[in-house]
Amino acid sequence: MPLYKDQIIKIYNSLTGEKEVFKPITEGNIGMYVCGPTVYSNVHLGNVRTFMSFDVIFRYLTHLGFKVRYVRNITDAGHLENDADEGEDKISKKARLEQLEPMEVVQRYTVDFHNVLNTLNFLPPSIEPTATGHLIEQIEIIKMIIDNGFAYVVNGSVYFDVHKYNETHEYGVLSKRKLEDLINNSRELQGQSDKKNPQDFALWKKADSRHIMKWPSPWGDGFPGWHIECTAMSTKYLGEHFDIHGGGIDLKFPHHESEIAQNVAARGIAPVNYWVHTNMLQLNGQRMSKSTGNTVNPHELLSGNNTFFSKAYSPSVIRFFNAQSSYRSILDLTDDGLKASEKGYHRLMEAINTSDSLKASSTSTFNVSEWRQKCYDAMNDDFNSPILVAHLFEGAKLINQIKDNKASLTAEDLNLLKTTLHDFSFEVLGLVNETKEDSSADKLSGAVDILIKMRNEARQNKDFALSDKIRDELAEAGIQLKDSREGTTFTTN
Repeated sequence: MPLYKDQIIKIYNSLTGEKEVFKPITEGNIGMYVCGPTVYSNVHLGNVRTFMSFDVIFRYLTHLGFKVRYVRNITDAGHLENDADEGEDKISKKARLEQLEPMEVVQRYTVDFHNVLNTLNFLPPSIEPTATGHLIEQIEIIKMIIDNGFAYVVNGSVYFDVHKYNETHEYGVLSKRKLEDLINNSRELQGQSDKKNPQDFALWKKADSRHIMKWPSPWGDGFPGWHIECTAMSTKYLGEHFDIHGGGIDLKFPHHESEIAQNVAARGIAPVNYWVHTNMLQLNGQRMSKSTGNTVNPHELLSGNNTFFSKAYSPSVIRFFNAQSSYRSILDLTDDGLKASEKGYHRLMEAINTSDSLKASSTSTFNVSEWRQKCYDAMNDDFNSPILVAHLFEGAKLINQIKDNKASLTAEDLNLLKTTLHDFSFEVLGLVNETKEDSSADKLSGAVDILIKMRNEARQNKDFALSDKIRDELAEAGIQLKDSREGTTFTTN
């Protein structure tokens, strides 16, 4: 029987502002869509935080036995500067500045995105669609919105009529913004003359002769609006009504708000049951910003090649740092915070390594089943990874007590303790036991150093037969010795 049968999950729904008991549309199956990157630059560390949070959510739901179809898109067209309806496409601008074809830019930064996520031990999504691969679907939805009277065509562009929509529906249902407030806060901006109202947003934009990224449509050559892309890709693979839609909190308005409106205008149905938003990542207490220089990218954090941190931090330490904060909380990235997470991570891994050598007893002095359920309860409570980590440390403390003969577990309970620590540390949080790998390397290095010392002593005693035997047998084992003036070193094949 799948684990989810015995668990009750609550998710904070941005739509209602409350934690709600999670009930999938189809029992045992979950459809989850997360807005992916716009691939015009190296992936932002704040975006990595969002994708890492959903990676943990994906891992946990899968661990519980759900069949999860996780769709995370690639935006490779139509995302204009400042998330506006006017101006230059972000990818086209990058291509112009670097004198590249736009799809060269897309390829370069898509590869970088995947490399970063692979390094950080992300699971790949079930489907990773691209905006340019779903233009037909976007055009068909736009036609439906026009036919239903919620969009209009002007000079080859198509705009969503927010005021018309708001007559029978509520634009602002997700972000809790009122159209009246949006009207009062709007100004007529240059280049918006084609719109009936400043609040209207583009579904399709006419492209001028200089625009490289353009495609044919019933309204002329152009490119899709940013919001319509996710509407098309999410509903194509998850259906008109699906379980979870996620993204960063900065996407709640206007992107996700507009997605809801587009779906309702086209099909008469709200697309998503649970809207899940991650909070911002700060650097040393301040918003990350390229303009102020208060920014660091994933490569710099992993390599230590930056001015903010005292050292490089491993992928698992970064994941562990992320896990120690709720996905809905602002996370402040600091050197002290990462150092503390590194110590905590090593403490947990050392306990897991120690557990392999523990011996069972005839009695248990700790209720492992109760502790195990607390781990599930933490993740069931809106994926509360900080509380989970606290329980994992409790398990680590128990291991050290058993090692010091201050506690005991039966074979069954000891096995349950080990399995639970393994499942939540590696399968759910996505950590890798780097300390075990380091420990193995250290042990190998220590053993070879002993043999090198024995070989040096043999050579000093003119026992060349033993010296050669040590060298040759190490070579057969894939370890090559190299003699120099500075001494003997080794390499492994």
